[in-house]
Amino acid sequence: MTDTASTRNVYQVSELVAAARELLEHSFPLLWVEGEVSNLARPRSGHWYLTLKDEQAQVRCAMFANRNRRVGQPPEDGDRVQARARVSLYPARGDFQLIIEHLEDAGAGELQRAFEALRNRLAEEGLFDDSRKRPTPAVPRCIGVITSATGAALRDVLSVLRRRYPAARVVIYPTAVQGANAAGDIVRMLERAGERGDCDVLLLVRGGGSLEDLQSFSEEAVARAIRACPIPVISGVGHEVDITIADFAADVRAATPSAAAEMVCPDLDEWHQHLDALLRRSHTSLQRRMERLGQRLASLRTRLARRHPARTLEQRMQRVDELEQRLRRLARRRHQEAGQRLHGLTRRLRSHHPSTALRATQSQLAGLQRRLGIAVQARLGDEQHRWRLAMRALDAVSPLNTLTRGYAIVRDEQQCVITDAAEVHPGDDMQVQLRRGGLECRVTGTVAQASGSGDKV
Repeated sequence: MTDTASTRNVYQVSELVAAARELLEHSFPLLWVEGEVSNLARPRSGHWYLTLKDEQAQVRCAMFANRNRRVGQPPEDGDRVQARARVSLYPARGDFQLIIEHLEDAGAGELQRAFEALRNRLAEEGLFDDSRKRPTPAVPRCIGVITSATGAALRDVLSVLRRRYPAARVVIYPTAVQGANAAGDIVRMLERAGERGDCDVLLLVRGGGSLEDLQSFSEEAVARAIRACPIPVISGVGHEVDITIADFAADVRAATPSAAAEMVCPDLDEWHQHLDALLRRSHTSLQRRMERLGQRLASLRTRLARRHPARTLEQRMQRVDELEQRLRRLARRRHQEAGQRLHGLTRRLRSHHPSTALRATQSQLAGLQRRLGIAVQARLGDEQHRWRLAMRALDAVSPLNTLTRGYAIVRDEQQCVITDAAEVHPGDDMQVQLRRGGLECRVTGTVAQASGSGDKV
């Protein structure tokens, strides 16, 4: 059986391609794809056309000029990249393709994500807070440079310092700035500089490079070492567009190593202007002082002409004689007052002589001794009387006194005193204490007492 023309749903090629394109674009969200670049083409239009492939498949891609302008380094065939893209279809050829919105190196993408995660974590911890930033000295006497001893960054820094601030002393802390051990070397140099304490400011610098090249300056250990260092740190890592974790941790960030060196150099133009201003002020002040001294000298000359020095000397001599007479009268009065005070103190000393006080104390001691003897005798008599009364009372209640009247004390084998016949049984051994001596007895029977009458048991 064959289909008739009236039952067929026939698509035009353009309709089918358009429907497939719409289905693809609405079925897939914006996604990330990783693969190897091949067949890269960059025509004069500015658009990029390339193929992303792996070991088993490939897909055509397009990245238009308004997007690829944001890519720092264009990719090359063989590069492994990560692309954020939209799934689409190219109608002219019916080819499945990706429209790339963003492109980055696959390794760089992982580093960038790790960079952002570390930066956010340290920022939340407060490591980058402005309140923790230390001010850099305006005129440092000693500048420390932490960088590679053979790198271009060191040459740039030294060139700027020699040209703009040759008076400063420079201490170089050589370290690796790239590689697996670079972060540890940087941390050790920061700690060493902090322990020595011979620098007023530290420059942490290196030349430009890729994100992987600058990775040592984005390690957490380096950031914490910068904040732990007691010396202010200026970072100048890479070019102006390069950003590392060290830039956020440092007290000041410079765009380049040369810019970092310029930051620690005093502004010579400003210093010259300040020096010129000081010279002008000094000259003006000196001129005014000379004018005031000249006016004072003229006034003194006028006064000297009005009063001759001989008359002034006569007045001074007369004043000296008057003061000498006053001094003699004052000395005599002070001498008399001192004599009177000495006489009074002598009388007081005699009245308080130790022999007088000793005699009074001895008399008082003799009286106290007599009183003590009387008190002791009285107290002793009272205590003897109380003792006799206590002895009579004790003798009255003494069990021994009771024994003299014919009574006895009965104890069992455990030396417990028996007071009730019910406590013993026939055959028990007893000890009977008399006034003189005692008896060893055995119970042959007991007598119970009830209601005033005794019944033998």
